[in-house]
Amino acid sequence: MLLQTNTDMQNRRDFIKTTALGTAGMLTVSDLYAFRGQPNEKVVLGMMGTNSRGMFLAKTFASLPNVEIAYVCDPDAKVLEKTITEIEKITGKKPQGFSDIRKMLEKKDFDAVAIAAPDHWHTPAAIVALQAGKHVYVEKPCSHNPREGELLVEATNKYKKVVQMGSQRRTFCNVKDMIARLHEGQIGRVYFARGWYVNSRKSIGKGSVAAVPKNLDFDLWQGPAPRRDYKDNLVHYNWHWFWNWGTGESLNNGTHELDVIRWGLGVDYPTQVVSAGGRFHFQDDWETPDTQTITYNFGNNTACTWEGRSCNGYNSEGSGRGVIFYGDKGTIVYPGANSFQVYDMGNKLVAEVKDDTPFDATNTVSPLEKLDGMHLANFCKAIRGNEKINAPILEGHKSTLLPQLGNISYRVGRTLKCDPSNGHILDDKEAMKLWSREYAKGWDVIV
Repeated sequence: MLLQTNTDMQNRRDFIKTTALGTAGMLTVSDLYAFRGQPNEKVVLGMMGTNSRGMFLAKTFASLPNVEIAYVCDPDAKVLEKTITEIEKITGKKPQGFSDIRKMLEKKDFDAVAIAAPDHWHTPAAIVALQAGKHVYVEKPCSHNPREGELLVEATNKYKKVVQMGSQRRTFCNVKDMIARLHEGQIGRVYFARGWYVNSRKSIGKGSVAAVPKNLDFDLWQGPAPRRDYKDNLVHYNWHWFWNWGTGESLNNGTHELDVIRWGLGVDYPTQVVSAGGRFHFQDDWETPDTQTITYNFGNNTACTWEGRSCNGYNSEGSGRGVIFYGDKGTIVYPGANSFQVYDMGNKLVAEVKDDTPFDATNTVSPLEKLDGMHLANFCKAIRGNEKINAPILEGHKSTLLPQLGNISYRVGRTLKCDPSNGHILDDKEAMKLWSREYAKGWDVIV
């Protein structure tokens, strides 16, 4: 069971002053997945997009007490069959499969939809699920472009359902403790933060237009996105690096660090954004930057940067991902999992909270498999009114918007000035064209 040294809020300042070091053990499965609900409080789910991360979500949800995966949706018949088999192994019950989420939503006997399809599907799928009366768990990023994020917030308010984004760190106990310490002023006024993510991804090569595999309904896979030819280096993962379907590393992974940064700094929308980078490591079909920095200024006299290196996995501060908060009385280092260190202005370690739960920053499916389960359990408990949701969609939209603005700055090649009340780009018509997107005929997103 997880133990923390001096987690009581009133003792934290004394804890810093006495320079005690706190250590926590590994979380147990019962700690992570305890639902503590009654049998009649079962949450019944439909899953959309179950390859890779979606398979992990499906299996994790299926392992939670009082949670049932009744329906599974994926346009790849092989992925669908594999998911159904895996869920049946865990639960002894075979979910029904669909290739089209619209058909799945005709079923009335389930509570919520969990979405882990490619990014271009996140908001459109979430909105049709809300319109069908379902609660929604949507993986980050919650939208492909800023306008979709606004529409998803609008739909959540209109249809009055629980919508949680996959900002899993919002549920991690020690991260919540770290944020509380920041807001209590334990390192003074926090004025700057730096986030990073690194990996050693290989080249995706030069793809060729090819026949669509018989097991894949590519038209449904593209869904709301403008139609492009099928290429042999696109499905299932490399779509991340194409603007038509993906959003690049800054949203694929940077959303997590930027969410923690925004939370810690206590900010919503930036006043200024600038980004630089490029596709430097390989010469191939990869369109989004493999190396990118984004810098933000906020109206409360704070700033932050995020750095992504997709093709050079050299760690920063000893970790493949993380955040550092700088204050006028000290520094907090968060190496990306569920641990952190506090330093004074002399760079002396004055506090440390550890969690030895396994962490692999380069794991593209789930770097923190056990901890992620806490976030999924929070969603299920929130549906039944037993907990407050930890990552409501308005917060998810704000954190998704930050890397989206970074990508827009990168694509137009200049600094963006933004309205601090909503993040809209000021006095730049070319940049605002990237605020939204065109949809395939018949696929317009309407709240």
